[in-house]
Amino acid sequence: MKRILVTGGAGFIGSQLCERLLNEGNEVICLDNYFTGSKRNIIHLIDNPYFELIRHDVCSPFFVEVDEIYNLACPASPIHYQYNPIKTVKTSVMGALNMLGLAKRINAKILQASTSEVYGDPEVHPQVESYWGNVNPIGERSCYDEGKRCAETLFINYNKQNNVKIKIIRIFNTYGPKMHPNDGRVVSNFIVQALKGEDITVAGDGSQTRSFQYVDDLLEAMIRMIATRDSFTGPVNTGNPNEFTILELAQKVIELTNSKSQIKFIPLPSDDPTQRKPNIDLAKKELNWEPKIQLNEGLIKTIEYFDKLLKENI
Repeated sequence: MKRILVTGGAGFIGSQLCERLLNEGNEVICLDNYFTGSKRNIIHLIDNPYFELIRHDVCSPFFVEVDEIYNLACPASPIHYQYNPIKTVKTSVMGALNMLGLAKRINAKILQASTSEVYGDPEVHPQVESYWGNVNPIGERSCYDEGKRCAETLFINYNKQNNVKIKIIRIFNTYGPKMHPNDGRVVSNFIVQALKGEDITVAGDGSQTRSFQYVDDLLEAMIRMIATRDSFTGPVNTGNPNEFTILELAQKVIELTNSKSQIKFIPLPSDDPTQRKPNIDLAKKELNWEPKIQLNEGLIKTIEYFDKLLKENI
């Protein structure tokens, strides 16, 4: 049994990671300040004697004895990370510093949940880990993009200077149950709008592309990544390389929900990437990993979750 700390553990991905780690026989400490996370996501774990829930903000130091740390704490949708951009930068940078300091003191292995947003609006397609990105450092998205880029820098330097055992994964668009219904990301937006019979709001002309990864595939990649040899730090792309336009996604959601919703086009947000697709050759080689759940199957599972959630809230 390992003792494992998950920051952002009450969030969409963190809560499901906590559950997976518990099911694999580990002791889990879940840290969250509930800015975007929710107790609802982990309430079913509270009675597990090997699960501990602590309200804490990673911008402040935290002390605990653990074997591994998964650093997921940070708002990840544009609505939430642009709500308080200074706080977003602090969560990425101060959170990384505090968790790396903890890992250094207790000799724990630590994984950083980075993001495909470090590539910005990419000029290389598909994106490979060696690509440095095309990021606007003063744009509306920069609080998240640059915060995550700085966090990666800190992780690499703690590894080189202090021999901290680090792992970095770059997460591409991920979806699934427990997403916040109002988090502003396209999958949850489209599903909720379709289930309510509202217009599906597609930004721009819908020709921009994304690659959608189901959450269970991501969890598998994270667990495999932290188990790799100490000399392998990453970063590693984790995502589904099947590429869809946003318009195709909207049409697929309408079809799977049997909705009468109409597609409505709205202005494109600033610095919105035109293309996003991971090259996952490195993940295949080092993690023996590739996504198993394709978009149709994952959307059906996610629609079932939101349908139940909306009916409970009526």
